[in-house]
Amino acid sequence: MDLTTLIGIIVGLGGLIGGYLMDGGHLSALVVPSAMLIIFGGTFGAVMISFPMSQLKQIGKALGMAFKEPKRDHAAIIDELVDMATIARREGVLALEQRAQEHNNPFLRDGLMMVVDGTDPELTRQILELEMDAIEHHHEGYAKMFEAAGAYAPTMGIIGTVMGLIHVLGNLSDPGSLGPAIAVAFTATLYGVSSANVLYLPIASKIKIRSKEQISEMELMLEGILALQAGENPQLIKKKLNSFLHQEHKKVEGAGEAGGAEE
Repeated sequence: MDLTTLIGIIVGLGGLIGGYLMDGGHLSALVVPSAMLIIFGGTFGAVMISFPMSQLKQIGKALGMAFKEPKRDHAAIIDELVDMATIARREGVLALEQRAQEHNNPFLRDGLMMVVDGTDPELTRQILELEMDAIEHHHEGYAKMFEAAGAYAPTMGIIGTVMGLIHVLGNLSDPGSLGPAIAVAFTATLYGVSSANVLYLPIASKIKIRSKEQISEMELMLEGILALQAGENPQLIKKKLNSFLHQEHKKVEGAGEAGGAEE
């Protein structure tokens, strides 16, 4: 579980609700079932219209990227690649076949098996890069669903508020009820704006960061696989991958800052 996502949502919602209560508001006034139906139902409906069912079925995986923190140990990957490069240089790449077949990382396993099978280095690069592009494309689709929800929710909030005001203006015969009725109408706008900025858009941003991290790891593996295939010195491979790793960390951090600036 990625606690930053869960704690962030709790802190965000807690701050909004806490500030409201500090000003003397009542929690019951924020619970308006009709507004919830309009905003969340309308938002989910708009998202369903915007994306094909094949992509909507991936929403569970998308949420998994946002709420689950994958275990990544780049240093261990580098050490493993260096160790395999040492074996390949001493005994030949065929000595890696058993180890490659049993590896639990499918990307690294596929790359090593291509090396063992004697695949041309350029073809190895092309195949692995295509796999990386496909994964990145899937991740972009995950983020776009939540970005779309973040775009639709505030508009649905305005629609809900207008619908509430229409109902208010249709019952002007009871002036005493106008204040509470208008407050209920504006609750829809609150739902729309807060859900977009505390839930949908931050989740989309987290998915993008997770995607950058995974692609960075795959690029690291790709460089290690190609260096191993070329028979480079294991210590030089280690130096190359260590410097590459540092650069990729900076890229991921920069992506996170850019994502925050956009929002």
